[in-house]
Amino acid sequence: MVATAIGEAGLEAALDRTAAACASRGAQLTELRRQVLRLILASPQPVGAYALLDRLRAERPGAAPPTVYRALDFLQEQGLVHRLERLNAFVGCAGPEAHADGGHGHDHPHQFLICASCGATAELCDHGVSAAVGAAARTIGFVPTRTTVEIEGHCAACAGRERG
Repeated sequence: MVATAIGEAGLEAALDRTAAACASRGAQLTELRRQVLRLILASPQPVGAYALLDRLRAERPGAAPPTVYRALDFLQEQGLVHRLERLNAFVGCAGPEAHADGGHGHDHPHQFLICASCGATAELCDHGVSAAVGAAARTIGFVPTRTTVEIEGHCAACAGRERG
């Protein structure tokens, strides 16, 4: 989705900015990590680790599952990708700071809208949703440290086809 929206040149520029942002934080976006991030950002839908491995093997025939999982761990730690629990798949972070500075540590609220028909996923960053969930949790003495909401439904295109 991101690659389509910004084009290949834009994707490479975004990856260059991401590498610089990682370096400024003392982290290194190695060529392998960059390749995995590129595959995630270029995918129109969330992508699982083994699908990433299959795509990565086109460029790196010797790639193995631990290679991909280590890269995914790094990308998550740097705030560059999210893992969707429901799908056991990964998407690039669409948070407001993510594209400007190459990641942000996931300090914004996460809500994901997942289309049950086509698999399209949209990320929302609505502080009101997180505040409501946090307030509800605190009424029973629970102290949330991170809030991620995954909502399954139908995207506008699929809902329109179903209505039409």
